[in-house]
Amino acid sequence: MLQGERVTLRAVERDDLPRILAFNNDVAVELAGGGDPPWPQSFARVVADFERDTAGGGRDGGKGGVNFAIEADGQIIGFCGVRDVDPFGRTAELGITIGDKAYWGRGYGREAIRLVLDHAFRLLNLRRVFLRVHGRNERGIRAYRACGFVEEGRLRQHVWSDGAYDDLVLMGVMREEFQK
Repeated sequence: MLQGERVTLRAVERDDLPRILAFNNDVAVELAGGGDPPWPQSFARVVADFERDTAGGGRDGGKGGVNFAIEADGQIIGFCGVRDVDPFGRTAELGITIGDKAYWGRGYGREAIRLVLDHAFRLLNLRRVFLRVHGRNERGIRAYRACGFVEEGRLRQHVWSDGAYDDLVLMGVMREEFQK
């Protein structure tokens, strides 16, 4: 468990699944995250994903990363973590979703990102964390920059999102940059 001023990052629990289902089925949340096009998701699918991930054994469920529920005010407001850890390059990809829109634009995502980065660099001994974000996600890009990420590349009109093509922005932060 990682504790910040306003958020706690903890393991995802079975009791969190109904809330995660609501986040995953909220089109505005899905579009803000810039992931795949929104598709309806059943509770059975959320449960199956949870069981697959937790059945993998070990601390990371066999996925080469770590996932956290983001908790604030006694409830889950989203999830975050790093995935696809490269044991040789010491890199990983960051992912974050603030699913509760009441917590958007209030700094909760930034605090969660800083906690994840501290965990990644200090405890996982990573040297670089990167992410992909849609170019129209200005709120996300501002949050990533505030946490030390810099734009490393841009794939023009690379993704289809909300009725239009959008740039895919590649951002990264090195351990030394984060520690400053």
